[in-house]
Amino acid sequence: MRYPQGGGLTAERQQSREELRLRAAERFARGEGSTAIARDLRVSVRSVQRWRHAWAGGGPRSLRSQGPASLPRLNEKQFAQLEAELAKGPAAHGWEDQRWTLGRVKTVIGRRFHLTYTIQGVRKLLVRNGWSCQVPARRAMERDDDAVAGWVKEVWPCAEG
Repeated sequence: MRYPQGGGLTAERQQSREELRLRAAERFARGEGSTAIARDLRVSVRSVQRWRHAWAGGGPRSLRSQGPASLPRLNEKQFAQLEAELAKGPAAHGWEDQRWTLGRVKTVIGRRFHLTYTIQGVRKLLVRNGWSCQVPARRAMERDDDAVAGWVKEVWPCAEG
């Protein structure tokens, strides 16, 4: 993900980026070169070139912020409902074990809200709302260490030879 804390730029940061592009537009009008503008504004030359191309096609107005690239398809109320569904556990939704996978969350979203998400879209939705990936412990709680030790001592040597 480009922005690891989820969700992209804050409104303030988005505003400061827009101001940066508009300062570049003023310098485009004066005929300054891309390399000098990039150095002074502390951005890449390629960004300045993209801005210049947009500016040439539509003027300073074309450099204004377009808002977020995409809005979440589940609103806050719906996400709260999804969290309630996830709290019920996978067994309540027809799965035998107690593991939530991205595929299973995707299925619940489809059944509950009639929306189609990709696996990566589900991951981004969860991360954006403060969820994180959890990897199961290496050993199951039901594991019987005495039985494992006995198996390693008695059965495994027979299997090796």
